[in-house]
Amino acid sequence: MSSASESGTILEREAFDRMAAIDGEHWWFTARRRIVRALIDHHAALPERARILEVGCGTGSNLALLQHYGTVDAIEPDGPARALAIERSGITVQGGLLPDGVTLDAGAYDLIVMLDVLEHIPDDAGALAFLHDKLATGGRLLLTVPAAPWMWSAHDLAHHHQRRYTAATLTRVVERSGYRVRHITHFNTLLFPVIAAVRVLGKLLRRNGGGDDAMPPAVLNHALAATFGAERHWVARGSFPVGVSLGLVAEPVIR
Repeated sequence: MSSASESGTILEREAFDRMAAIDGEHWWFTARRRIVRALIDHHAALPERARILEVGCGTGSNLALLQHYGTVDAIEPDGPARALAIERSGITVQGGLLPDGVTLDAGAYDLIVMLDVLEHIPDDAGALAFLHDKLATGGRLLLTVPAAPWMWSAHDLAHHHQRRYTAATLTRVVERSGYRVRHITHFNTLLFPVIAAVRVLGKLLRRNGGGDDAMPPAVLNHALAATFGAERHWVARGSFPVGVSLGLVAEPVIR
């Protein structure tokens, strides 16, 4: 699953259209928002009137969550997705691609969020380095990315991923770009065996379709959201050793 595009190649129109139709209620999106809220609450140390930036906001399904914490700005390179994000949130959403196609003020943000975006960017280190001085003193960077490179599948191709990360490779690119990692964990762990089996089976059967993000029946959707979302009680305080995704919170090192 993915939620945004920040690469030189915009996500396939069909992929964005599917996300726009389901990202309010689909189990993966709803549970990930619970995970993100827990990471913010425990590790972001936000002031009362925080300034927040979401990079690669997609169709804007996370903006309402972020607006609970303060004033939100956003970036989204895909035109139709950007228009929907503006309609949903009422905020101005800037276009452009990191690291060279976006203008931001230095020291402006208490929190910069990239939710399943970094894997789309060819120059991930350059993008993170560009964002470094956009954080205010005491600011935080929050990332989620797909984990386990061995799980690479048609899903990743359909969503134009450049890579999947391990905890080591994600830590390395973040630290190389001028940050100190405060917290890192895998998540989507409880469902990991099932999701991994589906991906491996797809490889063995040579399935080329990437549309494994269809909306399931209501009862199943609720059960999956409850299972995945329950991880919020652990991921902010501890660290899962395996999972479909990685979450990371970092702070900029003064250079």
